[in-house]
Amino acid sequence: MAQILMPLSSYEPWSGASETYKTIEEASKLDELDELIEKLYPNGIDETTLNDFLWFDADFIFKSLKIETGPT
Repeated sequence: MAQILMPLSSYEPWSGASETYKTIEEASKLDELDELIEKLYPNGIDETTLNDFLWFDADFIFKSLKIETGPT
């Protein structure tokens, strides 16, 4: 599992990351997100970096996790 300060399931996103996290959670893709984070951040990731990743890289994340989203 990705090394963050807490389990991914306990992570509380803020600001723009909230919607991305909610979409991933509703698609039941948290395990896949964890795997993606582990692949991209093999040395672990802190909570702020995780939040920024979810906030600013949502399109990449959705594509990587095969989550269909409507037009933006």
